[in-house]
Amino acid sequence: MATTEKASTTEKASTTEKASTTEKASTTEKASTAEKASTTEKASTKDRLLDAAAELFYRDGVSIGVEALCRTAGVSKRSMYQLFESKDEVLAASLERRAPGYAAQLMPGPEDAGTPRERILYVFEQVEKASVRPDYQGCPFLAALVELKDPEHPASRVAATAKQWLRDAFRTQAELGGAREPELLARQLMLVFDGASARAGARIETLDGLATATVTTLLDAAGVPK
Repeated sequence: MATTEKASTTEKASTTEKASTTEKASTTEKASTAEKASTTEKASTKDRLLDAAAELFYRDGVSIGVEALCRTAGVSKRSMYQLFESKDEVLAASLERRAPGYAAQLMPGPEDAGTPRERILYVFEQVEKASVRPDYQGCPFLAALVELKDPEHPASRVAATAKQWLRDAFRTQAELGGAREPELLARQLMLVFDGASARAGARIETLDGLATATVTTLLDAAGVPK
């Protein structure tokens, strides 16, 4: 009889322990699921803000207000300020996120064959193609630098880095192509790139081969062979 009672007590304790363990595991799982959902929600909110920022700042300029930004993104101002300290930080983040894709659009990939001369001309061919699109507004990084006029602004620093990357890419190809003065050629190519982008974006110039013809003249003068 005593043995039966002990067995029953042990069984109850074991059942209680299993139930407690199961409950704890369930609670932990729920907490983990809730945390993942919260992280996903924050990522989604951030993505919507950055998408809206990229669209509005490129189309309407950096003076766009916080209310318009949040309305377009479909998020509250409170949510925005939980993710970013200011609108300036949103602009900087949107430009930073855009940089790799913009570079990929302009530059031939590492798997693409071509001489340094052809790789430089490729960039300007892409500008000419992009310039005919109805939504083309020029180079987004140049636009930010011109509008902000503040080299210490977080978005200006991002934009300046993107522009320096392109200049370095031009210099690298100029060196590989045997240009007499690679740094000078890189600066000249940046002038053509920014000038062509700005004038086409402002709809006061139709590139249509003009940019590539100008760059061809520069490459010939710099001694970069065909």
